Amino acid sequence: MRISKYTMLRALVLVALLVATTVLAACGGDDGENESMAGNGTDLAFIEGMIPHHRDAVDMAKVAQDRAQSRFVKDLAQDIIKTQNAEIAVMERIKDDLSGVKAQDLGVSEHDMGMDNDLKSLKSADPFDREFIDMMIPHHQGAIRMAHVELSKGGSEALKNIAKDVVAAQSREIKAMNEHRKAEYGAPSPAGGVPEDMPGGEDMSDHGM
Repeated sequence: MRISKYTMLRALVLVALLVATTVLAACGGDDGENESMAGNGTDLAFIEGMIPHHRDAVDMAKVAQDRAQSRFVKDLAQDIIKTQNAEIAVMERIKDDLSGVKAQDLGVSEHDMGMDNDLKSLKSADPFDREFIDMMIPHHQGAIRMAHVELSKGGSEALKNIAKDVVAAQSREIKAMNEHRKAEYGAPSPAGGVPEDMPGGEDMSDHGM
């Protein structure tokens, strides 16, 4: 049985998420003195933006499970569903601890979040894999932009760990999608690659890229 490199990478991310969930549960009885649990307005804004963003990616990936033409896209879709649903669960748990926090503006527009996609058009796209890649890459770019705001301004260590995972995993996936698109369709996506200009001048190289 062949295990794709994306499945292996996603498995490592899921282990990190399970560790984060365990830490959150262990700290649940604290008196609020743990700084990583306190959080701030950026943390809440990150959660409120990233949860629907992840759900959008999961919806796109579910379409790909049915319509993908290549094993690459099928495996990628499965990994997106598994990992991003797990991240949603962790973020929802953290959100419960931020009930007294007022959300601040992340400073990332809906367009820059990559939320301009049309799920209906994806369902009828032909060739499907090319359209999926051309929609998922800007969506991933948006997640990376949001994650870098959290890394720069957030206060929750648990959320920063999620943000680091988002940057690392989705940067790899953007590169892999462009490589696959070039091999199958002659050119990388017109959406481009991993975003370089991050909010606040955040350097991607600082986070293991």
